[in-house]
Amino acid sequence: MESGLSFSAADLAQTRFAVSPMWEVVTSYRMLRRATEPPPHRRWAAQVRPRLLREGLDRGWLADLIPADGYLADFLNPTPDGPFSELPAELAAIRRSLPGQVRTDVAKLAAGSSPRLRLLHEDPEAALEKVTAEIEKYWELALAPYWARIRQVLEADVFHRARQVAEYGSAHVLNELHDSVRWDEGSLHLVRRHCALTRDQAGSGLLLVPSAFAWPGVLTRSVAPDPPQLAYPARGIGALWEPRATGAATEAVAALLGRSRALLLVELDTPASTTQLARHSGLSAAGVSQHLTTLRNAGLVTAHRNGRSVLYARTAVADALLTPA
Repeated sequence: MESGLSFSAADLAQTRFAVSPMWEVVTSYRMLRRATEPPPHRRWAAQVRPRLLREGLDRGWLADLIPADGYLADFLNPTPDGPFSELPAELAAIRRSLPGQVRTDVAKLAAGSSPRLRLLHEDPEAALEKVTAEIEKYWELALAPYWARIRQVLEADVFHRARQVAEYGSAHVLNELHDSVRWDEGSLHLVRRHCALTRDQAGSGLLLVPSAFAWPGVLTRSVAPDPPQLAYPARGIGALWEPRATGAATEAVAALLGRSRALLLVELDTPASTTQLARHSGLSAAGVSQHLTTLRNAGLVTAHRNGRSVLYARTAVADALLTPA
């Protein structure tokens, strides 16, 4: 099956890129729902899946709204407000979803199939508060500890594509997004898509959203009067979860921060709790906690609630320190 999205000169002028946290929520959750995850994400999935099972996020609102395959609720992906949208802004947009749009989406998901979907149909405003609360919980467990690394890949993709547009034009970039996307004589064609992407279903322009978790396919959203959205696999995801610290870089950081703090930063190539860090590093739990406070105050680590414990993660600044020039 092939669908086509026609472009006028005005549509091309309104084509833009955007990084969207909610697209990462949707695509990562969908990936975790499948029996097996793609090889590039197995390391991440092995860490995240047990947390979600423990918190029951495999059988809540997101499970009803994001099936493993097929249609997913369009209201989960509002149009980003800028090139690098933040999750709170997108959650606020979800809470403002029009009741008619919510009911239309729920109908496509079979409204009578669960009490949660029935509530969304009957009282969208109240149900959307519950949906966004679960999204925040999912974000904190599955994406927030890794967001600095993910966002770095997504932003790099946007900057690369922007340079390509400047050098070769929009048509060239559209033709290179994915092997199922083809630009031809003023139209963008999507091959082997289960849903159509046409102008009568959406507004003008086009929003292109790089995603770490859309691989190996692309996803679309067409809801008038919003511009159509196309989420495509970002460049560089194959190396997204590879360890980044090297011996030479670690020695340099140790000279700057001290050996114990450098050791903790190296250990945080994978987000971990104080207890885990103490076990792996050989430092006392009290010492680890003190060092983490210092590193957090310096902007080198972030903290994220994980049930009764806290997960610490390196920031992009720390990643840069541990990467050789």
